[in-house]
Amino acid sequence: MIFPFSSKLPDVGTTIFSVMSALAAQHQAINLSQGFPDFDTSEELKDLVNVAMQKGFNQYAPMPGLAALRETIAAKVQSLYGTTVDADTEITITPGGTYAIFTAIATCIGMGDEVIIFEPAYDSYIPNVLVNGGVPVLIPLAYPDYHIDWALVKSKITTRTKMIIINSPHNPTGTILKVRDLQQLEHIAELHNLLVLSDEVYEHLVFDGVRHESVLRYPNLLKRSFVVFSFGKVFHITGWKMGYCIAPAHLMAEYRKVHQYLCFSVNTPMQHGLAAFLQNPAHYEALGRFFQQKRDLFLSLMQDARFTPLPSQGSYFQLMKYDQISDEGDKDFAVRVTQEIGVATIPVSAFYQDGKDDHVIRFCFAKKDNTLERAAERLRKL
Repeated sequence: MIFPFSSKLPDVGTTIFSVMSALAAQHQAINLSQGFPDFDTSEELKDLVNVAMQKGFNQYAPMPGLAALRETIAAKVQSLYGTTVDADTEITITPGGTYAIFTAIATCIGMGDEVIIFEPAYDSYIPNVLVNGGVPVLIPLAYPDYHIDWALVKSKITTRTKMIIINSPHNPTGTILKVRDLQQLEHIAELHNLLVLSDEVYEHLVFDGVRHESVLRYPNLLKRSFVVFSFGKVFHITGWKMGYCIAPAHLMAEYRKVHQYLCFSVNTPMQHGLAAFLQNPAHYEALGRFFQQKRDLFLSLMQDARFTPLPSQGSYFQLMKYDQISDEGDKDFAVRVTQEIGVATIPVSAFYQDGKDDHVIRFCFAKKDNTLERAAERLRKL
């Protein structure tokens, strides 16, 4: 039967993450591809959610999110970034960070609006823009350190440019934006009256004593920004799909108009559990050190392998070049390594619309130590 509509995403198929995870399962490979931990979350957090369920907090939460959770987030923002946000009007709890990103784009982007996206890019950005009638304007990050060429950004801005999407710490590269990047963004956004969507789901996963330069630190940027966060990435609960968005009241009012018809409200007992768990900042203050130890362990285990690591300053991803091993394309190489060596990775070309291939693959090191040890042992055989 032929239905009377055209696909809004005619060129979109199964994501590389699903492909590589399925391949890993087929070949019983160690899965360092998809970005989720293979270890559990805090027992305390699970107990807090269970207590909330036992107390009967099982019906709809308020549309913007549980007040206690939003107030705790506001206090956290004040403590971390010295910025005051209004829990009532400037914070909305969402079913995950990816949802929060889509809702921000759906709120603002219409037919023909241009959105600047830096590649390699998290895979939801471009489809989110396209399905809302927007036009992605793709700007490559400068390989091999993946920095933003701000002169190139300025040259790409037109009268139709509506938004710039940034992501720091960055998936897939593990790079972070510096003060000068935020200053450049602030200048450009003000000059051209642009909106900013800042994906900061890895905000606590920064390494080597470097400070996370959140948009929340920059008042002139914040007044035109949607800033997205993820509890899943912070507390190892990616399957819970819990996140939030912060934006000034005039933008958040429009955001909530869309949000209320997409999902209305988010898991109630989990919100109660997170509100209580966030009261203790030690739970997130130690995350940078925890994941830096994971990164350092993986790098030390890979010292004798014929891979060349690229700098990872944040997130839980490590990029590696494999030019000393093979001249295959990265997708072919990733598939072969999964099938023959038994370790699944992600080819970085999958994060480019045109499949740009620098012969680099992405490893996720958010894994148990023995998982990393077993994976590295296999990879050293290449």
